[in-house]
Amino acid sequence: MIAYVSGTLIEKKPTEALVEVNGIGYRVLIPTSTFETLPNPGEAVRLLTHFYVREDAQVLFGFATKAERAVFEVMLGVSGVGPKLALAALSALGPAELRARVVDGDAGMLTNIPGVGKKTAERLIVELRDRLANLDLQEAGAAPLSGGSEARAAARADALAALESLGLSRAAAEKNLRKVLRTHPGVQSAEELVRLALREA
Repeated sequence: MIAYVSGTLIEKKPTEALVEVNGIGYRVLIPTSTFETLPNPGEAVRLLTHFYVREDAQVLFGFATKAERAVFEVMLGVSGVGPKLALAALSALGPAELRARVVDGDAGMLTNIPGVGKKTAERLIVELRDRLANLDLQEAGAAPLSGGSEARAAARADALAALESLGLSRAAAEKNLRKVLRTHPGVQSAEELVRLALREA
């Protein structure tokens, strides 16, 4: 199993990173919370990974923290939950909040995750409550972007791309982002924009 990749960040998007390790480029799928922590392209990066193998695909998932990876792997143990849904959950809520919502039995908030309906939310609560309650999720929060309107515009573009990759139409993503930017004018982080926009869905 590949436990981590450490090398040079070649390219980054809200849902994936390309890391070069000894001349080999690894495409790593990531949640938006990890995207927020990535350095600039050309700089050194280290991502914890989960190597997902099935008959028709081999995919590498990357995480900035042990908490993200732990929650991702626990979610994969739930019947009917695949890696795409687990990534969407982490992008929408983050490890600590996701655990809190599951432990509290907040099915309504969980249905804001793309691909999660009422039945899936209830199944997540039943199957994950005990397992997530026992996880140690000590981690530092992602720092907001600085730099005023230019950084805010970049964060908005990144958030829009992430929302579309998570299953929202461009029109719905734009509408939700406009609402978030009106009601939360101080938000500059793409990660926070995505989370707030998913709650509007």
